[in-house]
Amino acid sequence: MDDRVAGALSLPDDWPAHPDLSLALNRMGSFDWDLDSGLMHMDEPALEVFDMSAEEYDNRPGSLSPRVPAEEGTRLDAMVSQALKSGRENYGAYFRRRRRDGTLRWTHTQGFIRRDAEGRPRRIIGIVRDATQELAASAARRTVDEERRRRTSLVQSTTAALAHARTVKDVTDVLKNSQGLAHLGATSLVMGLLEGSRIHLVADGPEGAYVTGTRYTRVDEPYPMGEVIRTLKPRFIESAEDFAASYPILWPHISHLGITAAAYLPLIAQARPIGALGLLYGDREGFPGDERNLLVALGTSIAQSLQRAMLYEQEHDLAEGLQQAMLPRRIPEVAGAQVAVRYRSARLGQDIGGDWYDIIPLPGGRVGAVIGDVQGHDTHAAAVMGQLRIVLRAYAAEGHRPATVMARASVFLHELDTDRFATCSYAEVDPVTGVVQLVRAGHVDPLVRDVDGSCRKLAADGGLPLGLSAEFGQLDYPVSTIDLDPGQTMVLYTDGLVELPGADFDQGMRLLESMVRDGPQDLQQLADRLCEVVDERGGQDDVAVLLLRRDSAHARHPGGRLQQHVAQNDPEALTSCRHMIRAAVRAWGARDRADEVELAADELVTNALMHTDGGAIVTIRILAGPERRLRVDVEDRSSALPRRRDAGESGVSGRGLMLVDLLADVWGVEARGGGKCVWCEFAVVEHR
Repeated sequence: MDDRVAGALSLPDDWPAHPDLSLALNRMGSFDWDLDSGLMHMDEPALEVFDMSAEEYDNRPGSLSPRVPAEEGTRLDAMVSQALKSGRENYGAYFRRRRRDGTLRWTHTQGFIRRDAEGRPRRIIGIVRDATQELAASAARRTVDEERRRRTSLVQSTTAALAHARTVKDVTDVLKNSQGLAHLGATSLVMGLLEGSRIHLVADGPEGAYVTGTRYTRVDEPYPMGEVIRTLKPRFIESAEDFAASYPILWPHISHLGITAAAYLPLIAQARPIGALGLLYGDREGFPGDERNLLVALGTSIAQSLQRAMLYEQEHDLAEGLQQAMLPRRIPEVAGAQVAVRYRSARLGQDIGGDWYDIIPLPGGRVGAVIGDVQGHDTHAAAVMGQLRIVLRAYAAEGHRPATVMARASVFLHELDTDRFATCSYAEVDPVTGVVQLVRAGHVDPLVRDVDGSCRKLAADGGLPLGLSAEFGQLDYPVSTIDLDPGQTMVLYTDGLVELPGADFDQGMRLLESMVRDGPQDLQQLADRLCEVVDERGGQDDVAVLLLRRDSAHARHPGGRLQQHVAQNDPEALTSCRHMIRAAVRAWGARDRADEVELAADELVTNALMHTDGGAIVTIRILAGPERRLRVDVEDRSSALPRRRDAGESGVSGRGLMLVDLLADVWGVEARGGGKCVWCEFAVVEHR
């Protein structure tokens, strides 16, 4: 030390402090830092820590800069300044220092701040020591702790991933793709499920690992899976030699895989074995005790997930079988139209809903197209669906109008002693004329795809869902009449087709319209594509689809026969009858006389409704013969014959038969048992 410099700076009388001998015995050095003069005394052990001689150190902290990396020096200066300003009495830190040979070692320093009566810092006395070995031991302990935490986390993360597995394949996929197996060092896995007295191999390890004839093995055969299932104890194979000696039948078939160790675990759930798991290793031998415990815990978690997945699959198969049994086994061919139907079941456990479709043959070549969805996703919903489908089919086959079919089905569901309701769309389609009478009971709007591929929504009026309309006494279902042109496709579907995760209903409808617009022209392929898209986006609801396309080849008919009943006080039936007549005339190529035929038929029907006690049956047909003629028959239950009369100048009635006489080429009246038939005929030339 330079005594002249020290004396000139008026250092404290007790400077430098003399450390306790025990510090040196514990390989600690000391320092005494006078903050007023800036001088810092370091004893010999302290200089040894910094690999510095007394001649190299001039009692100034700056002399240590070659031994302290710049970033460490900056951090230390900031820490000391903060301690001085905050009023603290001590500080401590670990920092790196550079030895003479350039290697870095860890150092620990502890300083005690002495202040004057006013609290101003005057002096820091402290120690320095080498902490490299200490931190190395601490790092080793941390490594051990981290390894334990990692292994615990491995079980937890694998269990969390398996919680989302719903099938056995999901479980095996999670294990194969999980980073947990990589952390354990396993190169691959094999898994078998117990089926009676046999083990079914469901995951067969790396490529080339499958041994012919082992897809199914008996529990009593000398294979490791059979052993762990029989004994209910894990089997840890420590080396390739151990494997070869323990399982001489299996080893020759897998020796080329480079397996150096394996762990086979029994999969036990609810105290009974359900299978076995084998982890195969290619770069290790032996299993420490803590790792064995970890693998056993992992096996328990996997067994629970497998049992849950197997239960889901069984429940799903049961519910899906019930659902499929409730759907029609065969879709009848429809003359003049193409039909495609699809049902896609939900993907989770018993989540089988009440979605259904049906095609119902009706008199006169017409057909009823039904799509519906019973509330809920369980076997009860499927059972209600089956009953409702049968009832709808029966009401439609009896010849009731679409609104009546829907109203009666609603009453049936309301009286079924169930809390379920159902949405439904029922369309009565005449492929000959293209007339569609549509009724909606709370169901989504159908779509129509045009011949050019464009797609639009049919915004038809609707009523309450089935069951609810009966409960609230609102059984009047509006009927929308639509013309389906040749080549156009009507798309009926359930809401599972438009439900998008994280999106609203309108977005789902826009997507569906684009799928129908851009989908295949072939009707069967289009139905397949709609269901495939639901699978691709992970839809969880079940879906029913019914596509009906009016056949272009049957767009024009040289002849035909259509019939409809018109009840009294039923304006909708009268409107529907007019629509049928207009569509039939157009379909049969008699456009030139369409207005005349419609007006004459309307007069005959109106007369029957006004002047008789019952309704009327309207029949329109093409008569074969030398001259092509279109005939309209209107039958009623009254035997009183109509007569033509003059209505007078101010009369508001009496002109019906006069109009028929003027419009038709010929007309007449025929007695029909307890009633009569008023008819008229028109000569028509087919325009193609």
